[in-house]
Amino acid sequence: MRISRSTGYALLALGYISKNQDQKIILSQTIAKEYDIPLEYLLKILQQMVRANILRSKRGPRGGFSLALSPKKISMLKIIEAVDGPMSGQASLFDPPAKSKFTNKVEAVYEKAVKQAKDVFEKAKVSDLIA
Repeated sequence: MRISRSTGYALLALGYISKNQDQKIILSQTIAKEYDIPLEYLLKILQQMVRANILRSKRGPRGGFSLALSPKKISMLKIIEAVDGPMSGQASLFDPPAKSKFTNKVEAVYEKAVKQAKDVFEKAKVSDLIA
């Protein structure tokens, strides 16, 4: 399993916003500069998190981003799925005609691994990560 670059940037941005939530609104330019992330790329990622109700955005000269939820309620899984989509529990390694006991067992092991990973990511809250 690999976390995408976009999700990595999302985690960095959420960590920064969470650590600095006393400032109310955080500028995307500040985050981009802090972590050397291309601004346009970061803005797309931040908008994905707005659509997932993780962040709020405010437009205008005093605009920026703030948390929509408490860091205690934001899990790594929520961030990952906001950026990369749902974590899939299917290996889809074999076409249906090739299904056999072996392929069914391989896919069952894969599904179990994904479920365990999802459970770990769900338990990992932003509040714990920034502490």
